[in-house]
Amino acid sequence: MTKIFLSLLASFLTFAVLAQTHLYENPAFDKIAEEHQIIAVVPFDATVSLRPKQMKDISPEQLQRMEQSEGESVQMAMYSWFLKREKRDQLTVKVQDTNTTNALLKKNGITYENLTDYTPEELARLLEVDAVVSGKFETSKPMSEGASLALGALIGFWGSTNKAVLNMFIHNASDGQLLINYNKGVSGSVGSSTEDLINILLRKASRRIAYTK
Repeated sequence: MTKIFLSLLASFLTFAVLAQTHLYENPAFDKIAEEHQIIAVVPFDATVSLRPKQMKDISPEQLQRMEQSEGESVQMAMYSWFLKREKRDQLTVKVQDTNTTNALLKKNGITYENLTDYTPEELARLLEVDAVVSGKFETSKPMSEGASLALGALIGFWGSTNKAVLNMFIHNASDGQLLINYNKGVSGSVGSSTEDLINILLRKASRRIAYTK
């Protein structure tokens, strides 16, 4: 019985990586990265694709707040991933604190709603960094703690399997060149967190990111 319980618990907490992967690496990334000193991670453009029955129980405003929470959660998880490697001396650049990033965006009138209206070069100039990490995040249920609990209270999604796709970009500040595009899907169940997602997705991709040692 104990073995069965532990097996179920492991399934409950883990992600399964889906087969399809798309990875583009700029041939000049290593050379370009040599000139970089600091990078920034901005909130990701998130989409929460709820089932039609679930959509009936929430308002468009609630969905918008939920998606913003997811986008900011991915930003924090991505920042944490880079920061851990910086502290282990496994990163060749500094990563800008997300509080600084978000404060500078707000100061310049850039919100979650209009963030995608700006080019990577424009964002990098305002943030005073050498590269910008951005992307899209699609999920069938929210994984950020606040949104997850709120949705569970509203429509009781607990127990459902989650599928998520992360599409990450790193752009060079000076000319907007795409340095990395990494697209990967995972599936997991309740208990899976945004940080779990980022750690699993970037585990293999880290070898292709020029900033990592």
